[in-house]
Amino acid sequence: MSSGAVSDAPVDICVVGGGGHVGAPLAVVLAVRGFRTLIYDVSEAAVTSLRAGRFPFIERGGDALLGEALVSGRLSATTRAADVERAQTVVLTIGTEVDEFQNPEWDAVARCVADLLPYLSRTQLLILRSTVSPGTTDRLQQFLTEQGLDLPVAFCPERVAQGQAIAEIQEVPQLIGGTSPLAESRATAIFSKVANALVPMKPIEAEFGKLFCNAYRYIQFAASNQFYMMATQAGCDYGQIVNGIRGDYDRMGDFPSAGFTAGPCLLKDTRQLTAASNYQFSLGYAAIHANEGLPAFLVNDLARRFPLHEMTIGILGMAFKAGSDDTRSSLSYKLKKLLQLQAAEVVTTDPFVTTDPDLLPLEAVIARSDLLVIAAPHQVYVAMATGDTPVVDIWNLRSSSARAPS
Repeated sequence: MSSGAVSDAPVDICVVGGGGHVGAPLAVVLAVRGFRTLIYDVSEAAVTSLRAGRFPFIERGGDALLGEALVSGRLSATTRAADVERAQTVVLTIGTEVDEFQNPEWDAVARCVADLLPYLSRTQLLILRSTVSPGTTDRLQQFLTEQGLDLPVAFCPERVAQGQAIAEIQEVPQLIGGTSPLAESRATAIFSKVANALVPMKPIEAEFGKLFCNAYRYIQFAASNQFYMMATQAGCDYGQIVNGIRGDYDRMGDFPSAGFTAGPCLLKDTRQLTAASNYQFSLGYAAIHANEGLPAFLVNDLARRFPLHEMTIGILGMAFKAGSDDTRSSLSYKLKKLLQLQAAEVVTTDPFVTTDPDLLPLEAVIARSDLLVIAAPHQVYVAMATGDTPVVDIWNLRSSSARAPS
């Protein structure tokens, strides 16, 4: 296997932030599809892991395809910004956030591009793949023009589920938003070799489209979580209700289970869309209230039913979603903090997370706990033996007729 070490040879594409959940799968797919691809990331650990043929996070089928890309010699990785200048196309996959006032942080994109300016003179196309607020791509084009760079820009957002990016990059239609016909044609030439279908539109339309997808999904989860709270307050079994209305009724086939809705994208992108609407996105605010309020509702409900101050509570699953090792913005930690204010002790476990030193093995948590709460619906919890210890299963994961969460 090639070491993935960087050379001085020209490359077709450089993926900036290429060690992350968005950049690394894209870089691997590009290399396997025939592009000489360079990963640039400031994380030494991520670059070292990728060079060794290991994804630094869970990615289905990732290591096998990464190995293929390295063996081909078309994939390399670096932590040196100067290596970016060897690329014909630069793809930005950096993370974007909202600030303390819930406004999108343009500075994150601007700072990244400003730092790369000395190395962009040979670049023929800049692709923005990060999820950004509407108008960012055109603003970036203007910024580059003001810096004297006649560099076309395109917005080609990622549209994949974390952990399944390699497959979905190639299966999901790719939005293409070029600031000029040249930008669109060059981006099309790249993604026509990767995605199964391309959808051209204006950059701002593509930016809205990406945010609409994430906000809509967030609202779907919020509806189910609000229904869960209503049913629970009425003393009903919400899982039984959901199983009943889904069964043999196609119109409810995509109705999600209740559960913690978190992670680095859905909440943040709903807030970006809220800012883009001059804070008139009342449906988005309602969704945030429902999803972010679920841990507090759950703790209050448990306090009503159990003597928490006498109990050890075990939280099962600290990742933000099933099958993931990512704890970013996980509501499991919000639940933990709230329970620590009321319970005698709180212990936690997760089969995938490796970054939390407080985690215990599942068997130890079950043995020590008087009450168990499934916070992330990992499949290992479906058939676990818990004896007489009660299990709070907000996800309806352990119901024999429940559908696996997605």
